[in-house]
Amino acid sequence: MEYHERKRWLFFGLPFTFTRYHIKEDMITINTGFFKTTEDDCYMYKVQDVKLTRTLAEKMVGVGTIVCYTGDSTDPKLELKHIKKSREIKDFILEASETARLKRRTVNMLDIGSGEMSDLSDIQ
Repeated sequence: MEYHERKRWLFFGLPFTFTRYHIKEDMITINTGFFKTTEDDCYMYKVQDVKLTRTLAEKMVGVGTIVCYTGDSTDPKLELKHIKKSREIKDFILEASETARLKRRTVNMLDIGSGEMSDLSDIQ
């Protein structure tokens, strides 16, 4: 499954911008610009967390902004601004990023132990 969306104005949600988002199962691509175009890619396995924000104006127009926190060195915070189907795309990115991490065996584990380092000295 893949999504193709455009950044939209908050004025009736019209797509009169030159920013295009391509979300595939393995990569997120952002194309911006008219005279000078920039293409920015981020592999799905680098996406660590996803946040959806919707202001009152965005809710009225039916769009939302997705923020992807990544391990990418060029873009640690990737924003997909004012897009339709924002909740559906956010869920897709979460599932696709988890699948891509499992496929590449790059799953991050967090240590949520008691926080006491004195227990580790007994092991040595």
